[in-house]
Amino acid sequence: MAQVQQPSIADTRGAQMFPTLGVADIARVARFGRFRRYSQGEWVVRAGDAGMGMTLILSGEITVSQRDSLGHVTPIHRHGPGGFLGEVGQLSGRPSFIDAIAETEVEAVEVSPPQLRALLIAEADLGERLTRAFILRRVGLIEAGASGATLIGRAKSAPVMRLRSFLGRNGYPHQQLEPDQNDDAKALADQYMSEGVQMLVICPGGDVLVDPTDEEVARCMGIVDMRERPELYDVAIVGAGPAGLSAAVYAASEGLSVLVMDCRSFGGQAGASSRIENYLGFPTGISGQALAGRAFVQAQKFGADMLIPAKVTEMSCERHGEDDELRLSLEDGRTVRARTAVIATGARYRRPDLDALARFEGRGVWYWASPIEARICSRQTVVIVGGGNSAGQAAVFLANHAAKVIMLIRGPGLAATMSRYLIDRIQGTANIELLPHQELCELEGGDALEAVSWRDRRNGQQRRLALQHLFMFIGAEPETGLISQCGLELDQAGFIITGRACACPLSAYKPELLESSIPGVFAVGDVRSGSVKRVGGAIGEGAQVVASIHQYLARQDTERAERASQAASDRATV
Repeated sequence: MAQVQQPSIADTRGAQMFPTLGVADIARVARFGRFRRYSQGEWVVRAGDAGMGMTLILSGEITVSQRDSLGHVTPIHRHGPGGFLGEVGQLSGRPSFIDAIAETEVEAVEVSPPQLRALLIAEADLGERLTRAFILRRVGLIEAGASGATLIGRAKSAPVMRLRSFLGRNGYPHQQLEPDQNDDAKALADQYMSEGVQMLVICPGGDVLVDPTDEEVARCMGIVDMRERPELYDVAIVGAGPAGLSAAVYAASEGLSVLVMDCRSFGGQAGASSRIENYLGFPTGISGQALAGRAFVQAQKFGADMLIPAKVTEMSCERHGEDDELRLSLEDGRTVRARTAVIATGARYRRPDLDALARFEGRGVWYWASPIEARICSRQTVVIVGGGNSAGQAAVFLANHAAKVIMLIRGPGLAATMSRYLIDRIQGTANIELLPHQELCELEGGDALEAVSWRDRRNGQQRRLALQHLFMFIGAEPETGLISQCGLELDQAGFIITGRACACPLSAYKPELLESSIPGVFAVGDVRSGSVKRVGGAIGEGAQVVASIHQYLARQDTERAERASQAASDRATV
């Protein structure tokens, strides 16, 4: 049967991607920009150039196209009067993914990224239409895959899958080519892929990277923001999962200066969820990536500064300087200064004590189930280990692609660990088999996973099954390494204790809700002791912590003013 080609986002939502603004809307935009002229044939922007913000056309025409790293050009749209250039990357001035050239003499209004953010907030109804267009354009670029980086290598190889996950989770366009199925890819493979090389990456500027790390690709694509940040932020948020993004949205919308840092991507573990169905307001469900992507754009709209990927290696919880600042050290040597910090680092995936586990990670052992993994599991048998909501979501999702999904759980059933709606879904899915009282005991294979064995905890009987894909959802451990030198109070499992649960002396400082035992340092989401470990709970804590931050900052300002007043009084007395 011939495969039916799915319509593109431009086919289904073209009018929303490329709207034409009327006279009144043009006047509203013009208040935030500056007048520009372009000659016929002049470049408005080239792929890789620093983001220009939004360009609104008053007269003339501009043609937009995308050019991949192999030099192939694909037309996107021809804008006339009332049309505008820009996508979500322009909210923060990220490098452009498109080429734009003036086809005629052009008069335009250029709105810089800071002014664009101000426009989206000040003009709410217009801002909604612009934001929707920006998001859909990024979706279109990702869907086409022609701009950004080109990955040459086997689709099922661990390096290719790792990098595709990294770029996909960060919302960056890319394409993957098999070295023996594309003439351009074959020519480059013949030139650069010597024995042992598994992947090439062609950067937008044409540079060729051989078996690169995620960080090397991020730098060549301009994803890494290397600007120094000497300013003093009101809030530094470490971790861009649901809790961190929520804190960023609410803090920035209330006028606080916010910096968000994450070592890999926005969305955290929730970003890998195929479908979240029990989050308020989404009765038909939403993928974790879509939910996190909307929050990521929303935080930037309100002015939050995003530094992703950027790894925070240490936080000094001693106060420094006249501003009583906290200092956070980044792996690249930069230092960030902030009046308060929110630790939203979540938890890292728990790994069972099995020989060869590390060898098979990314080669058949997975800790999330995204569309990338689903495609390579098509019509195969897969095993899922775990009985929580993440395991349930993965099982239901993979059942739509795999021939059979086997769930291994240590306990007698799912009722104590999984939401009822997921249990019902699993029971109603014919190709999901639930096996209670089981534990994983052995992994086998050469360069990739080839077989899995598990043991019945009741009678010790073992079963071995040849398969290529094992998904692990057995919980997580707190990610608290960056505050190891701070002396924050932790519970027995290593999660950060906050609020009244802190064992502070009665005469000592009394922490605010969600505040740790160190004044001005807060914890939200999975890393916090007592959190419910749900997306909704993490988002709620991210919103709730902002009130405590305001109270801390107000108290700090009052104390600083009193000290200044006392110092002035002392000088007058002398």
